[in-house]
Amino acid sequence: MNVVERFLTYVKMESTSDPLSLDAPSTPCQLVLAQALVKEMGEIGIQDAHVDEFGIVYGWIPATTDKPLPAVGFIAHMDTSPDMSGKNVSPRIIHDYDGGDIVLNETLNIVMTPQEFPSLKEHVHHDLIVTDGTTLLGADDKAGIAEIMCFAQTLIKEKREHGKICIAFTPDEEVGRGTVHFDIEKFGADFAYTVDGGVINSVDYENFNAAAAQVTINGKSIHPGSAKGKMVNALLVAMEFHQLLPQFENPACTDGYEGFHHLHGMSGGCEQASMEYIIRNHDATILSRQKQDFERAADFINKKYGDGTAMCEISDTYGNIRSLIEQDMSIIERVKKAMIALGIEPQSTPIRGGTDGAMLTYRGLLCPNLGTGGYQCHGKYEYACINEMEMGVKLLLKIVEMM
Repeated sequence: MNVVERFLTYVKMESTSDPLSLDAPSTPCQLVLAQALVKEMGEIGIQDAHVDEFGIVYGWIPATTDKPLPAVGFIAHMDTSPDMSGKNVSPRIIHDYDGGDIVLNETLNIVMTPQEFPSLKEHVHHDLIVTDGTTLLGADDKAGIAEIMCFAQTLIKEKREHGKICIAFTPDEEVGRGTVHFDIEKFGADFAYTVDGGVINSVDYENFNAAAAQVTINGKSIHPGSAKGKMVNALLVAMEFHQLLPQFENPACTDGYEGFHHLHGMSGGCEQASMEYIIRNHDATILSRQKQDFERAADFINKKYGDGTAMCEISDTYGNIRSLIEQDMSIIERVKKAMIALGIEPQSTPIRGGTDGAMLTYRGLLCPNLGTGGYQCHGKYEYACINEMEMGVKLLLKIVEMM
């Protein structure tokens, strides 16, 4: 199978992760995909392909030379974001995109326009894969899986010279647990690359410092007919809490190196309400100030309504890997040389998110990120560029060739 055929096969297999589950992996559907990948890996000649007890898929391609080449790892994640359904994905190929509006779903009047999504302007005359507007696509990160699998198949079939190749597919990256059980020693790579989204000429080694905030508001539920002077509606207080945070530090108002806080979950009633936030910034000092914003908001609410009204628990999730990668920029320079050899201009941009590579880097396995040709992830406007996916396979081969 080529990269497109593989990709279309993978996206039709549901693998949404669940942030509320304590299981590993968090959803059984991820294991179905994992087992399918293990079977396919064995068929193309990847050795010792298996899925472990935590749903992580491992496999290796032994070195074909006695030269002292490094062992290189390539990693992608199997799960798709719980932000939107990944069930019954119905992908459609648009050949030779003309630069105009793309009608994803005529019945529901769902249209993707280059005015709203400027990245489309960079893909005129390219072949694109889009959704039907009712699910996400799953390019994040099944494009990465497809590219790694095609790379491995080509490497083995053509008997190319290379050092040891280590391959892994992780579950639960989207819920921040992709590498909790990752066995770096068993994986055996000297360094690795996550192949996880973005423009194909990107090799990125800056990501957000990340934290999470769990806010609980305790109210007083009184019958509304006799509530005067007694009721404290937790939902209204939760809304007030949110308004105390800097209003323009939300994802819809930020880009580049600008950080944000993002309210991604809210539930409850008059008696109690809860809010889940993620907090992000490339600058750890500014992230510290953002966390203080939450603490000050909770203090204000408690002074106004009484102690214990607002409870705010903040935890760190992962850190910016730039300072660690900069200790050995050779793993970045290798990629840039490979890109130049393929006629593409390399770039490194700040990742407005995090990858499995961030956590692995902090655990000792340097692991920057490579693009896949996937865009607008986590929603119905997600699409993949076939031309870039095909280039992604060539890039992985060239990286190994130039070791």
